[in-house]
Amino acid sequence: MSKANAVPPAAPSGSQRPAFDVAAPLQFVLNGKAGNSDTDATQEAIRSALDAAGRTGRIWLAGPGELERVARDATAQAQREHCAVVAVGGDGTINTVAQLAHTTGCPMGVIPEGTFNFFAREHGAPTEIADALPWLLAGRPEPVQASAINERLFLVNASLGVYPELLEDRERWQARFGRSRVISLGAAAGTLLRAQAPLRLRVAWEAKQRELRTLTLFVGNNRLQLEKLGLGDADATEDKAAHLTAVILKPIGSMAMVGLMLRGAMGQLGDADGVDHFPCEELVIRPASALGRRTVKVAFDGEVAWMRAPIVIRVLPEPLWLLKTPSASRDL
Repeated sequence: MSKANAVPPAAPSGSQRPAFDVAAPLQFVLNGKAGNSDTDATQEAIRSALDAAGRTGRIWLAGPGELERVARDATAQAQREHCAVVAVGGDGTINTVAQLAHTTGCPMGVIPEGTFNFFAREHGAPTEIADALPWLLAGRPEPVQASAINERLFLVNASLGVYPELLEDRERWQARFGRSRVISLGAAAGTLLRAQAPLRLRVAWEAKQRELRTLTLFVGNNRLQLEKLGLGDADATEDKAAHLTAVILKPIGSMAMVGLMLRGAMGQLGDADGVDHFPCEELVIRPASALGRRTVKVAFDGEVAWMRAPIVIRVLPEPLWLLKTPSASRDL
């Protein structure tokens, strides 16, 4: 868990479609371990798909602690060859590669291997590797919305309060019991049943300001996740004005919190009394007390870090260029 803001350089100006040579080799970033059966199977699947399509590519295997360095080298290679860097893995791998791809304007692809895969599914990517590879190889760079929390890019959500605690508990549960949606939900219930101290925050957006007490402030950048929770616009289209959805969870008891979690699982969170939500393009968050802490624990795309207040969450002016088929429909 990082204890300082990591601020990447600003994205290049303009939204011009990047150069993309379909014949150039794709650069695959795989966060794994040599000799691991799952990693070996993924590498073999990538090579087989490339051979079947008459395409070429290079697999960059990142060991423990190497992901950012390896992703940077792979992105630089993709830039030189006018092709794309492809993140193979879960939210953390995708976020790390996306940071670098967005900063440089390099096209990016995804082969999802996470638990929920909201970003990949939002843009039509199959979640089975056998289907994801042909879909990826047929894709071309298309612009998708990216956002940032204190200039750290995120694609799915960012949050303060109980949600970062939930993610840390989930990592501990998954390390012990394995990765699955059932384990993730069990970890979430365990977190919510513990007593939680509400945050006192001053929140500003679009000339509005509000002081509030909340157990968590969650900001969604992913329409699919928001719709699954019952907080999105099911009729939203890709050309709708860019915005985020801020979700405020009011202080409630532990059992009521579990009830909210169940309502969220059924897609009914938007109707719950303990939840408030609103759209915004930028949100500025400060501790309400003058003696409030200067650093705040936050989460973004499954990562947890400490950031210095004020916390600024905003839609970035430059898109992320994602390999996808324009007609791809989301898996709802």
